[in-house]
Amino acid sequence: MVARSSEVRSSAVRHSASRGAGGRRGRGAGRLAGLGLGGAALLVLLTGCDVGKTFAGFGWPQGGITPESHRMYDLWIASCIAALAVGFFVWGLIFWCVIRYRKRGNELPVQTRYNMPMEFLYTIAPILIVSVLFYYTAVVQTNVVATTKNPDVTVEVVAFKWNWQFNYRDGQGRDANTVASVLGTSDVIPVLVLPTGRSIRFEEQSRDVIHSFWVPELLFKRDVFPGNIRNVFEVSELQTEGAYVGRCAELCGSYHAFMNFELRVVSPQKYDQFLAAKKAGKSTQDALKAIGEPAYAETTQPFNTRRNSANFNPDSATAGAGS
Repeated sequence: MVARSSEVRSSAVRHSASRGAGGRRGRGAGRLAGLGLGGAALLVLLTGCDVGKTFAGFGWPQGGITPESHRMYDLWIASCIAALAVGFFVWGLIFWCVIRYRKRGNELPVQTRYNMPMEFLYTIAPILIVSVLFYYTAVVQTNVVATTKNPDVTVEVVAFKWNWQFNYRDGQGRDANTVASVLGTSDVIPVLVLPTGRSIRFEEQSRDVIHSFWVPELLFKRDVFPGNIRNVFEVSELQTEGAYVGRCAELCGSYHAFMNFELRVVSPQKYDQFLAAKKAGKSTQDALKAIGEPAYAETTQPFNTRRNSANFNPDSATAGAGS
């Protein structure tokens, strides 16, 4: 009787263990299925809409007008999506562990147990993610900073406190000649006129301190250095006509925030007419009117120098006088 009873209990235990193992396998399969469905839903969501437009570019300037700006924008959006995917996965694991392995008594869990697949995952996966991001970043960076021997248009960008001068050149380097020039003043915002469909080379230099040439829709900001340093970059083409505000993106002094200019993108025909008018001695405003463009900047306004009679320190004030 004792043997038979023991045998019955042993059999019952085996059946119970089998049902528990099956239940665990079922729950594991259910979790995997849930993860698979969640991943599929996320993939459909991300491919079915413009993620960058939906989330305002994740802070990146939208509406790029050069192939280089589009490549940088795509890299940024893809990096943000990858970061969010990894973040949601990690957050999910954290909350699952908090709930699944919360304290249920005073007995400590086994302290020497390890999980080889999990250790493999958190060791290899970050290396793979960083390697992929590094590869695509290197490809885009190499493309964005590339220059050519014979660009279609060369512009010398001269920065000074607190304005800009744009010189249209007949070649590359310091030995080239300036054929036309646009100079900004405190009263007139400088307008840089460039054509669509042509490669453009920018050669930058500063007359005093470090400035930074930046049109958000064009490319990332490019520093303008004083001295003999000549920062050079190119864009392969401008794709969209219009007026775009340009800024100094480096703190350079009292009127740094007002050191703006305007990039006016026109057709190649209008650009040739504009340059011919400038070479003939016309002012920038008259040359713009000649090609049917607004004579003054539309995207920004001249800064207020506050040099008037209402100023806290007017020019007419007697030295040492006070109120």
